[in-house]
Amino acid sequence: MKHIAQQIHYHIQKAHKIVVVPHQHPDGDALGAATAFYEYLLGLGKDATIFCVTPATSKLHFLPHAKTVAVDPAVIADPAIDTIVVVDSGDLRYNGIAELVKDHPATIINIDHHVTNERYGDLNLVHPTASSTCEILYHYFYHNHIPLNHRMATSLLTGLTTDTGNFTNAATSASALSVGGELIRSGGNYQLINDETLRNKSVDALRLWGVVLSRLKHEENLGITHTYITKSDLETYHVPENETEGIANFLNNLDNTRVALILKENDGGLVKGSFRTTRDDVDVSAMAKSLGGGGHKKAAGFTVAGTIDEVLNKILTLAQ
Repeated sequence: MKHIAQQIHYHIQKAHKIVVVPHQHPDGDALGAATAFYEYLLGLGKDATIFCVTPATSKLHFLPHAKTVAVDPAVIADPAIDTIVVVDSGDLRYNGIAELVKDHPATIINIDHHVTNERYGDLNLVHPTASSTCEILYHYFYHNHIPLNHRMATSLLTGLTTDTGNFTNAATSASALSVGGELIRSGGNYQLINDETLRNKSVDALRLWGVVLSRLKHEENLGITHTYITKSDLETYHVPENETEGIANFLNNLDNTRVALILKENDGGLVKGSFRTTRDDVDVSAMAKSLGGGGHKKAAGFTVAGTIDEVLNKILTLAQ
C-alpha cells in the first residue's frame, strides 16, 4: 500500500488540473473521501474540482466543500484535465462516469475498498479489507507525510463512521478504531458527525421506516428477510430517498437471518437493492455481482430493470 500511495502522490505533485469524483448519490464515505482529497489538493495549490453526476444530499452539507460539488458533465469533459481521481467506486458504471471518460486522455486514479473493484485505474489504491475508502486515505496521507487539518480529519472520520455504522457493524476492525482515534486527535468533529448523520431523522422519515419494517417477510428455507420501498411511499410521507438510508444496516439486527434485503423502486423502471449480512459464511457481494452490482462481503448493492416483485423473485430463485 505504501508504494502505490507514494506513486499516486508523486503523480499528483506533477498534475496540473484534477477532478475528484465520488460515486453517484454519494454517501458519507464517498463524499468524505472526495472532500478530504480535495482539501489536500488545495493545500498543494492545485487547480481542482469535485464532480459528481448527482448532487450531494443536504444531509452531508456539513462536510467541508460539500456545497461546491459540480454536477455539470462539461466539467469532467474538459480535455485540459490531466488527472481524474475516482473514490469509493468499484467500477466506473456505478460511479456514473463510464461514458464521460471513455475517450478521455486523463490519468485515472482509483482509490477504493470494495472487494469487487475492477482495477480500472492507471493507478489503483484498492484495499478490500479496509473499513472504508476514508480509512485508506488516512493511510495514504500518513505514508506521504501529509499533515491532516481539522477539515480533512472531519471528512475522513465521516466516511469511517458511516461505513462502520458508528463502529458497530462488521466493517469495524482494530485498524478502523485506531484510525478513528487518530482522526479525532487531528481535529475530526465526532459530535458534529453524529448529530448530522445519526440523530437527523424526521418524524415523517420514522413513519416511513415503520411502514417499510411492517412489510418484512422471512423466507425461512433460504434464510433471507426482505422488505421494500416504493416511489409512492416517498411521496406519501414527503420523504426524500436519502432519508431511507440506514434501513438496510438496521436490518443487520435481525436474528436467525442469513441475508437481509431491501428493495427500492427507482425512476425509469429500475429497482435498487441492498444486501446485508453478519454471517462469516455468506458473501453478499457475490449475490450483488450476479445482478450487475458489487460491494463488500457483508454489504453490497445493485440496480436492475424490473418491478419489485420481478426482482425479488429473481433473487429468491438465484438463492435456491
